[in-house]
Amino acid sequence: MNDLDKRYFADLLKRYRNGKATEEEKNFLVAYYNVFDINEDAVDETDNTDAIKRRLKLRIDGQIGFNKTNHYKSVWLRYAAAAVILIGIMAGGYTFFSRKHKAQQLATVSDVAPGSNKAVLTLGNGQRIVLDDSGKGEIARQAGISITKTANGQIIYKTESSASSLEQPAVQNTVSTPKGGQYTVILPDGTRVFLNAASTITYPSHFAGNQRLVKLNGEAYFEVAKNKVMPFRVISNNQVVEVLGTHFNINAYTDEGSIKTTLLEGSVKVTSGISSVTIKPGQQAVVNNNTLSSKQVDLDEETAWKNGVFAFEDADLRSVMRQVSRWYDVDVVYDDSLPDDKFYGEISRNSKLSEVFKILELNNFKFTLKGKTVTVSYAPKAL
Repeated sequence: MNDLDKRYFADLLKRYRNGKATEEEKNFLVAYYNVFDINEDAVDETDNTDAIKRRLKLRIDGQIGFNKTNHYKSVWLRYAAAAVILIGIMAGGYTFFSRKHKAQQLATVSDVAPGSNKAVLTLGNGQRIVLDDSGKGEIARQAGISITKTANGQIIYKTESSASSLEQPAVQNTVSTPKGGQYTVILPDGTRVFLNAASTITYPSHFAGNQRLVKLNGEAYFEVAKNKVMPFRVISNNQVVEVLGTHFNINAYTDEGSIKTTLLEGSVKVTSGISSVTIKPGQQAVVNNNTLSSKQVDLDEETAWKNGVFAFEDADLRSVMRQVSRWYDVDVVYDDSLPDDKFYGEISRNSKLSEVFKILELNNFKFTLKGKTVTVSYAPKAL
């Protein structure tokens, strides 16, 4: 860090200590204080720098779960923590200060906004309803069921009290999210389903018989309404998940190579072919090459998408970019001979694509956006 950098941060520290820093300056300082190597002589002794550093360090370490045993990982996490904090600021139009302290917008001329609530509902009669275009209130009726859209972007199925709806034949409905979309559906039994981008769920207009059966392609988080006499079953590719009432996540994208079912609450039975396994909270069932296994996982990482976060733990570049591709609706191409680097940390899914690239580029990669195509190349920085 040069002398101009030090003076800038010294001045920011003084305003922070004296309670004169704006909220944006406080957040910027918290995010970047541990990233830059600010020497003690950069700040006047009266600033009580040690106390300030301790407070900032506690806030930053609390954001990232600092890992002192892995230098490579900890350095990336420090930058990722800055990203998590700064993304919220940037959404309000804040600018990133360059090393020369010239304010410049993170967004480039060619940029992509993050995904949002977007989906299409296809009714049993083939009618298609674009949910992001439709207003709130009732959007359709079928088989004695009223379908309404809420103001915060959910669709809810309700049995019409005046109709013998359960005596009418159920019809299959489908909700599909595009790349760059997500949506929440409350099924006829009260089960809440959070659909990730590029995902599809098919379900009946009402559940009858001895089971509640739905089909999933892509990824979804389920909060299943309890019903001991009618198990809830999810079919996804070549696996079946059976529950009575619980919270779990299924990642069944065809381009991921495996199907992962992660349990947060209750108990689920996962079956693939002739194999089955029952998992407990904190465990994940994995179907890979027709082999079914289970393991302990980090629940926050596995369900981060539902909470508006990309979470990476020992993730390779292509795994990272598959998530980016689905959420920002872009295609990705790679230069040859890319290293097998691993990524750690978190980035807000509310950020623009250019903001995500600025964080990922700290790992010596370069991302070029042209239209809807991202080209990834290796660009090691000089030591």
